[in-house]
Amino acid sequence: MTTGPPIGGTWGLTAVMVVIVSWVLYRYLAPASWKEWSRAGLIQAFIIALYAEMYGFPLTIYLLTGWLGIKVPWLHQSGHLWATLFGWGDAGAMIEMLVGYTVVFLGISLLVEGWREVYRATQKGELATKGLYAIVRHPQYTGIFLAIFGQLIHWPTIPTLVLFPVIVWAYYRLARKEERAMLEKHGTAYAEYRRTVPMFLPKWGDWKRLLTPGSAEDRDA
Repeated sequence: MTTGPPIGGTWGLTAVMVVIVSWVLYRYLAPASWKEWSRAGLIQAFIIALYAEMYGFPLTIYLLTGWLGIKVPWLHQSGHLWATLFGWGDAGAMIEMLVGYTVVFLGISLLVEGWREVYRATQKGELATKGLYAIVRHPQYTGIFLAIFGQLIHWPTIPTLVLFPVIVWAYYRLARKEERAMLEKHGTAYAEYRRTVPMFLPKWGDWKRLLTPGSAEDRDA
């Protein structure tokens, strides 16, 4: 990976990608309170940090080459940092990108489908416990975690690596707060639901159902 287009400098593309990805985030996450907005702001910071380095200025590569003395070519392909650091070559970078984007799209599908299931349950005045919500209690947050993790596979940077655990912790706390409110509203029905359904990670045999939302919905219809 020694030849290729130079990295960075395309700030127009950076702005376009930030706008598009942010629209998806706010369209389907739909923050309500200021605390929810603050958590969404963490994801917004992740998005900006990611695309600013992907198409703007490669801060992580600058720090690795300047401070740590690691030989990382200043090329766009070098943003596939795992392949660059471990010497996997162009094929490794391609595999890294495909795996990362697969995880990203799985996460986005959970975010979108979870939003739809909540909307349908709200329209009927019911508690969302079917489809994805029969597998995990917070599939939208699981989707956020997967989408972010997929980007860390595809295009890891120092700022996004730092932000990832902060985002997970923030949404864990938000989920706990939401569950306390649901207990007050629905009482024993939600307590039983919480006892039998995992929070973010499905039971071992339910991973396939989680990652194929259509089949989960069909089984619980």
